[in-house]
Amino acid sequence: MAELSRELRQAVRDGERAASRYALALPRGATVGGTRLGRASGSSLEFQEHRAYQPGDDLRHLDWSAYARSDRLIVKLYREEVQPHVDLLLDGSRSMDLAGSAKARAVVGLAAFLARAATHAGLSHVAWLANSGCRRLAPPGQPADQWRGVSFEGREALPVELARQAPRWRPGGIRIVLSDLLWDDAPRQLLGQLARGASAVWVVQVLAAVDADPTSAGFCRLVDTETGEARELLLDTASIERYRKAFEAHRASWRGACRGAGAELVAINADELSPESPAGWSHEALGELERRGLVTLSMRRAR
Repeated sequence: MAELSRELRQAVRDGERAASRYALALPRGATVGGTRLGRASGSSLEFQEHRAYQPGDDLRHLDWSAYARSDRLIVKLYREEVQPHVDLLLDGSRSMDLAGSAKARAVVGLAAFLARAATHAGLSHVAWLANSGCRRLAPPGQPADQWRGVSFEGREALPVELARQAPRWRPGGIRIVLSDLLWDDAPRQLLGQLARGASAVWVVQVLAAVDADPTSAGFCRLVDTETGEARELLLDTASIERYRKAFEAHRASWRGACRGAGAELVAINADELSPESPAGWSHEALGELERRGLVTLSMRRAR
């Protein structure tokens, strides 16, 4: 698969540099190196159950006798001290690469930021791209500069991509979705799928300024980035105001659905994750992630 473009490699470097003082926050009740017991494969002697092998499982726990009998890879699960795993899902649809905006760069940089923050917290992670189904960008635990095939050419909305081929989520893991959420389908079904078997779900909405506030009035040509359909429209003050109200209603729908599913929603302005800023990434954007509890200052980095 193709390596990252020069622009996206720079976004990765920006994101990882911004993460130098942050760690991903753990779900309430989870520990790393603590005493809470979970259901993932571990190193204790208390056997739990068998299940099918999943990428990222500890190969030491493969049951070779079961493989010899069934020709299927089976792992033995033991009670263990919980070490949460992070699945990062990037929306690969065309709307994430909106012409004239920083959305694509911001999404990749933010994903790299969260992957590095997960590493600082002692957590394993895998990054996925939703584009013609969902596929891994690299083997588990690989740094973001090893991601391959990152593109934003998908013609389907994220729920359609997940229905076509969902990621192989790690049971009990933290799931973080990065998307603009700009599709018509109701969010509840998607959130239910994300929350099933997860210890925590975060939805990070990454928007360009024009997504939330199309201020230019006059005749314009609108192109659906997924389908390529074009329409000539007159944007007047009334139509812009109707768009703003519909946009706010859409966001309110997502906020309510996230509360109902036990998920957390945080919105990020893509322009605040711009390398053109003299100080790097915006303190407002990083501060919002911290205030909402997605990341925390890493003590070993902040000393």
